[in-house]
Amino acid sequence: MVAKYLYIVEKFITFFIENIFLVRIKGVPLRHESKTIKNYIVMKHNFCAGPAVLPQEVIEKSAQAVYDFAGTGISILSISHRSKEFKPIVDEAEALIKEILDVPEGYSVLFLAGGASMEFCRVPYNFLNKKAAYLNTGVWAKKAMKEAKAFGEVVEVASSAESTYTYIPKDYVIPADADYFHYTTNNTIYGTEIRKDLDSPVPLISDMSSDIFSRPVDVSKYNCIYGGAQKNLAPSGMAFVIVKNDALGHVDRYIPTMLNYQTHIDNGSMFNTPPTFTIYSALESLRWLKAQGGVKEMAKCAEARASKLYTEIDRNKLFVGTANEEDRSYMNICWVMQPEYKELEEDFLKFAQGKGMVGIKGHRSVGGFRASCYNALPMESVDALIACMQEYEAKH
Repeated sequence: MVAKYLYIVEKFITFFIENIFLVRIKGVPLRHESKTIKNYIVMKHNFCAGPAVLPQEVIEKSAQAVYDFAGTGISILSISHRSKEFKPIVDEAEALIKEILDVPEGYSVLFLAGGASMEFCRVPYNFLNKKAAYLNTGVWAKKAMKEAKAFGEVVEVASSAESTYTYIPKDYVIPADADYFHYTTNNTIYGTEIRKDLDSPVPLISDMSSDIFSRPVDVSKYNCIYGGAQKNLAPSGMAFVIVKNDALGHVDRYIPTMLNYQTHIDNGSMFNTPPTFTIYSALESLRWLKAQGGVKEMAKCAEARASKLYTEIDRNKLFVGTANEEDRSYMNICWVMQPEYKELEEDFLKFAQGKGMVGIKGHRSVGGFRASCYNALPMESVDALIACMQEYEAKH
């Protein structure tokens, strides 16, 4: 009876993986055949903004762990987070983040549920005592500011809202009496990015959801770095937080237990049940990232992908980029039709989708097109998109 039950469970998981998790798509060339799961994995060219493309080996190993995690005979989906098999997963993932980003002593790495949007609230709860400074470069920065206003004075040092966030403000003054200066490094909706660690008279706090691990970062400049995992790290369902330990404990208010960073530091990200599957996938991504050469190599790849695609956008008679050239993002490349070809927007989108391009429709608030080029996106996908753009241009 037990054997029959296990057989049925195995068949169900196999069906799930073969028909839902690993999708077969007609008319699109095969790019990879799994060695661990006996099935052709047909990958379209995934330019989704997030959840986003993951390395193929991370998908395979994560899928395998759904069958059998670490030889336990138990799925990663149902393993205890306090088991002797799972604790090393959290420890290694934390250690790899510290190694890859060269995190100094005195910082903790946390894996928390709630995504970056939860940190919009948790950051001011823990760090804003009287005043904080924020740079408004897009929707996510604006949402972070909104939450902070519930905890103290918020100074908007600069904004590019009047230009629909097509540039990064440059000339502004950060109040020297602010508890911290917060900015969003990459703006997924508008395609702008700050690719350097800013100078500030006060400690920095940054939302790096969509460009973390794409370049080196001087972590020592920051009291806190946070972000959603679903761009360059793991599937959705988790936020990573890198927090300076001695920057905590300086606000006057009571902080609810779950919102207090110290709670999660003291409990190794396991005060409550963490997102175990996402942490495991994050570990596999970090192992992959290290094997590729780390953030310095990722920075080279990001520049190469973006440069190639921006060159085509600028050359092609049908298209025009939307972000100021000096502020263009390497992660999220945004463009629209030239005004005289505006009526072809929907037609090009359908054409591109027919060629296997997924996720290139621009955000609903701005329209046009967006190609998200995160770490795991292969250059062949960029080349395929460029070929698609050129073929469509030749038809018009």
